[in-house]
Amino acid sequence: MPAAAFDVLLPSSPTSCVVFASPHSGRDYSWSFMRKTVLNEHAIRSSEDAFVDQLFECAPQFGAAFLKAGAPRAYVDLNRARDELDPALIEGVRRIAHNPRIASGLGVIPRVVANGRAIYRGKMSQEEAQERIVQYWVPYHERLQALLNTAHDRHGQTVLIDCHSMPHEAMDGVSRAGIRRPDVVLGDRFGAAASGDVVDRIEAAFADAGFVVTRNTPFAGAYITQAYGKPAKGQHAVQVEIDRSLYMNEQLIRPNGDFEVVQASLRRVIEEVALIGSGRIPLAAE
Repeated sequence: MPAAAFDVLLPSSPTSCVVFASPHSGRDYSWSFMRKTVLNEHAIRSSEDAFVDQLFECAPQFGAAFLKAGAPRAYVDLNRARDELDPALIEGVRRIAHNPRIASGLGVIPRVVANGRAIYRGKMSQEEAQERIVQYWVPYHERLQALLNTAHDRHGQTVLIDCHSMPHEAMDGVSRAGIRRPDVVLGDRFGAAASGDVVDRIEAAFADAGFVVTRNTPFAGAYITQAYGKPAKGQHAVQVEIDRSLYMNEQLIRPNGDFEVVQASLRRVIEEVALIGSGRIPLAAE
């Protein structure tokens, strides 16, 4: 089993109301887990947001907390509801109303990784599934909410930046000829998870650093933005998807020659985003 549910990096001076989090960059592939999968050590990582934690881990330097998963996405998906259980994988689970994530094998305990490759030969027990949820999903979300509560209590509002990466091919269907394809997709569930002012400022920070940004297509945000985005209560959530090809070789799952350049550009973005809600750049009243 993975050693830890999460790791949290806290600022020495919590000057920002922003919390950064990376739920899919966990890479503790335990020996016991690898014994159960039919995939090799390389293939099992194909749905991981590799290196995203390294791209955002400077957040505490700018007064913001950073939470990162310990368990890998192939083991438990922290960006799913705890009851999104897949009857095709977990014994005794009743089929409920159609859920496209579950149907595609991407429930809270994933059945497949990228390109639909099966993780296991057969099914697992409900007891094993619930053990993963209790030991990894619950602690991560309890810590995330605690960080948001602390930031809200201190600053009056809080902003969650939910950090992810996307395959380069994800934008093939939405890119237009003659126009530079987007590097970053911001998901605010079409305005339901964050105020327009917050998203405008996040988009401006990426654009000023040289990234091409679009919103909500093809990624509008999943469970985390839906569950934590409560702008009427001063709690905003925005999902950030970054094109993996900018900083890594997707086939080899290794940083490419531009990794440090992208990391430096994101450092400027993180610094600017961390100012949201601070005394210098206050949030607009709801």
